[in-house]
Amino acid sequence: MDPVVLFFLLGAFARIAKSDLRLPEALYETLSIYLLLAIGLKGGVEIAKHSLGAVAPQAIAVIAMGAMLPLIAFPILRIFAKLARADAGNIAAHYGSVSVVTFAVGIAFLARQQVPYESYFPLFVALLEVPGIVVGILLAKMGRESAEGKPVQWGPLSHEVLLGKSVVLLVGGIIIGWIAGPQGIDPFKGLFFDLFRGVLALFLLEMGLVAAGRIADLKSRWLFMLGFGTLMPICFAVIGILLGKMLGLSVGGMTLLGLLAGSASYIAAPTATRIAIPEANPGLSIGLALGVTFPFNITLGVALYHAIAQRLA
Repeated sequence: MDPVVLFFLLGAFARIAKSDLRLPEALYETLSIYLLLAIGLKGGVEIAKHSLGAVAPQAIAVIAMGAMLPLIAFPILRIFAKLARADAGNIAAHYGSVSVVTFAVGIAFLARQQVPYESYFPLFVALLEVPGIVVGILLAKMGRESAEGKPVQWGPLSHEVLLGKSVVLLVGGIIIGWIAGPQGIDPFKGLFFDLFRGVLALFLLEMGLVAAGRIADLKSRWLFMLGFGTLMPICFAVIGILLGKMLGLSVGGMTLLGLLAGSASYIAAPTATRIAIPEANPGLSIGLALGVTFPFNITLGVALYHAIAQRLA
């Protein structure tokens, strides 16, 4: 097991054991900003070495996949879990978007296994943030009004989704890295590249604390949610891996695309759905994404998806 995952397990143990271990809120915010920028910068530097024309067809296919995933999750949540439309759309939005930290763990896993992958993958992370959120919100609000009895304000919502912190930092980092290129970013390499795994370990320590505290939100439907939070990521990951094979990606690229498809957002999606679907229960969506799917993906999922990618390749 990768050592960074052990930091997550340490945080989860500390919360379950009711330890007083806590990371300051300001430090958590700083670590989030660092990880988003570092991933974006690395992708931008690598994009500078490639032709955008060659990446565009793959990018379009990845966006289409991101929009399709909530359409699969929504009816399952409505029919089998019998969730309200708002809660089903909210959860579908979380599973249609992606987890940047899960992606970072995937990168660390492939580096540890010395498996190469396409260098422009951070661009896919940025592109996959938004489509699933938008589709999930549309599913929740289709033919309905908000809890206040007013139509959804699409202007503020679009601003929140497209200019949210995670999207701005990811896309901004990509643009900066792309413009600066390898030589321009070289003075920052020690900060943003060499320290990456250490910062990721600290962030996962905090995520372990948070995830263990969210498990209680699932107790009313714990059996279905446990199954959904583990089986749905596997199904989505297989879709991502198959798409990666169709796009001609390497085994590492297929693994990462499967990991992105199987991940669930707990940063961008909650921020956007908070104002768009105020009647939805945030504890249910965040507890499912952060308390079930995130631990599954970083402990077992990434290795499982890599094995599936190897088999299909």
